Amino acid sequence: MCLPNSAQKRNHTVVTEFILLGFTDNLKLQVLLFMVFLLIYLLTLVGNLGMIVLIQIDPKLHTPMYFFISSLSFLDVSYSTIIIPSTLMTFVAETKVISYTACTAQLFLFCIAVTGECYLLAVMAYDRFIAICNPLLYPVIMSKRFCVLLVCGSYFMSCMNATIQTLFIFHLSFCNSNIINHFFCDMPPILKLSCSDTYIADLVHFTCATVLVISTMLLILVSYICIGVTICKIKSAKGRYKAFSTCASHLTAVTMFYGTGSFMYLRPSSKYTVEHDKIISVFYSLAIPMLNPMIYSLRNKEVKEALRRTVVKLYYSPCVPQRFRSPSRTERT
Repeated sequence: MCLPNSAQKRNHTVVTEFILLGFTDNLKLQVLLFMVFLLIYLLTLVGNLGMIVLIQIDPKLHTPMYFFISSLSFLDVSYSTIIIPSTLMTFVAETKVISYTACTAQLFLFCIAVTGECYLLAVMAYDRFIAICNPLLYPVIMSKRFCVLLVCGSYFMSCMNATIQTLFIFHLSFCNSNIINHFFCDMPPILKLSCSDTYIADLVHFTCATVLVISTMLLILVSYICIGVTICKIKSAKGRYKAFSTCASHLTAVTMFYGTGSFMYLRPSSKYTVEHDKIISVFYSLAIPMLNPMIYSLRNKEVKEALRRTVVKLYYSPCVPQRFRSPSRTERT
């Protein structure tokens, strides 16, 4: 039972650290989860950093669409790095402790990364809208300067959102328990710990999440309605397929990200169920960053061609010793 506010200020112990319960206390299962999470993290790093490097070194990928994809990969690496290393520590450490400051920083940075991804997916939908509906004006509208401004604007808005939500959550008092029944410092489980009145913080969190999802989803929806109308006007089946194929990867990423993210955050905190939400959190915070590079590479001929060109270029690089190369046609004759 919580004490009155005045009594709380006099008697409750100030929380300086939190304990992350994670998934289980079973040692064998912890080892298995450690290996799974480590594999997910390594695949996320290799996939997303590989995508960034490939886009940077291949001139044919120096277009607005791939500039946004590289920014998306950067965000995927960021929020995986914010979560997974500390989660791995909870599997091997005797005490699953995270300091109050570290928990605040993790929540703040995670909120920036997730919110930034929402804005960036909306920007990518706008990019596809201009490319398909106004192809002649595309190079003029989507100039390099405008693309940089769109990405910087996404980061700025995500920083504002994260600052507001973090301030409202961590001004609360924590006097009953410091045990977070989750594998990282996320908003819903932290709100459950507070012995203060969480109505305002819960309302701010719900409002920010709702405004974010509705505004970005509305831009995505309007963009794809216009894209759909334009594609239907294309006479050749090959032209329609080519136009749609440039959007298929983005639509897949949007469906996965918004589907799980909306289920997690567009609910009052009283509606959260801990065990189910842990599983959903694993999917949207760990699995999606790992899957995004595969979605944008396996379904994209330009990326596969760029990867082939890069491999060939490296294979026939002057830095590669002659004995490691396959003989050319003239050498064989």
